[in-house]
Amino acid sequence: MSGSRSTTKGIRLGSGERRLLLVVGDVLAAFGGAAVALTLWGNLDYFGPTLAFVRFRAAWFIILPMLWPLFMVNLYDVHAAGSWRVTVRGVLAAAAGGAVAYLIVYFLQEGSLARRGILYFLVSTVAFTLVWRAVYIRVFTSPTFLRRVLVIGAGVGGRALVSIYQGANPKPFLLLGFIDDDVQKKWQAIEGVQVLGSGPDLARVITETGATDLIVAIQGPLNSATFQSLLEAQEHGLVVTRLPVAYEELLGRVPIQHLEADWILRSFVDELHVSGAYLVAKRLVDLGGALLGLGVLLLILPWVALATIVDSGRPVFFRQKRVGKGGHDFELAKLRTMRQDAEKNGIAVWAHDGDPRTTPVGRILRKAHLDEFPQFWSVLRGDMSLVGPRPERPELVSNLEKRIPFYRARLLVKPGITGWAQVNYGKGASLEGSAEKLEYDLYYIKHRSLGLDIRIMLRTLGSVIGLKGV
Repeated sequence: MSGSRSTTKGIRLGSGERRLLLVVGDVLAAFGGAAVALTLWGNLDYFGPTLAFVRFRAAWFIILPMLWPLFMVNLYDVHAAGSWRVTVRGVLAAAAGGAVAYLIVYFLQEGSLARRGILYFLVSTVAFTLVWRAVYIRVFTSPTFLRRVLVIGAGVGGRALVSIYQGANPKPFLLLGFIDDDVQKKWQAIEGVQVLGSGPDLARVITETGATDLIVAIQGPLNSATFQSLLEAQEHGLVVTRLPVAYEELLGRVPIQHLEADWILRSFVDELHVSGAYLVAKRLVDLGGALLGLGVLLLILPWVALATIVDSGRPVFFRQKRVGKGGHDFELAKLRTMRQDAEKNGIAVWAHDGDPRTTPVGRILRKAHLDEFPQFWSVLRGDMSLVGPRPERPELVSNLEKRIPFYRARLLVKPGITGWAQVNYGKGASLEGSAEKLEYDLYYIKHRSLGLDIRIMLRTLGSVIGLKGV
């Protein structure tokens, strides 16, 4: 830990390598579960009248292990994967999601799946997955496999990074200490982390501590000696990362309070170029998802409308003006979940957990995210996308733009029904919450891709199945 002089190098595993390791381990665990399920099913249950029938059913035990990582998608955050409590909850949620998917397939095509065979698969796969994840937590989050980090700069940015590090559980890396050019800070403990030297001392400190990574938290110009030391360290195989990049990797957010003034131009003008193929694919996915969502809405609407009217009267739908891409307003519809007088004075008020304005039926609709389904019409029209920053009300946007740096940048893309901020944070029901939520939105805008969109949609589906709405 802080100030350690260990010379143990260890094996550095980055986030991408850890995520791949988790996926491979989960797939192998699922195939182990499938092997156990096939054995039990063959020995304890009736196979069926023909060999072809048996082969048809058995084919599912090849398909299901490949689908298991889709249900485990919430557990591929490499930081969350280090928590046993989060892991157990996530694996059980994945099993519940698999059971729901099985029931849907079973009732659509009765007899296509072996009932007890699927039960054997889910139970054995959960057991194998928990054993594998316990091994991962015990072995691959140990110091041997963690990056060994020196932070260059013990100023505001460095202290902010250390604060994030100290609040993380499990620790994402081993923090060895600071390097700072202010000689008066040498050997001082800042935020509980020792300053081990200045720029010219970097080579010596790397040798003594066995550092593998350097995070540059200096926001102003670099001292020439420190700059030269960083170049030499990089030439010798150390990974040098700037503070904003490390922040994004640690939290999946953009650090709006620790950015240079021209960051918005460099990140969102010079670097933010998505391919035309991505935009076309995203629109096709939006259209398909919107049609599917509207189909579900038509099925549930009579029952939801009846329940709403009996519970709190009319109207069933709630319409409101929201801000879309480029600052253009559009009308958004939702199923009404609050009392008709929720905003008596017409002043925008943030919704929050346990909001007393929510009706009894509205609480159920919010838990299951059913109140969001009318927004698929806005997706079909092109005002929204399936994935993107949540659309806010014009009066809130006007206020937040004045008080939160870079807030306007979230309007560079279409708003979405779900988004990176929703699956990682939820609702930003305060100024501070909106600022933190913005960091997730900017991360999504900067890194958006079809793969990230699919990952967000799968995590949203997991929230719907788990009734995690508010």
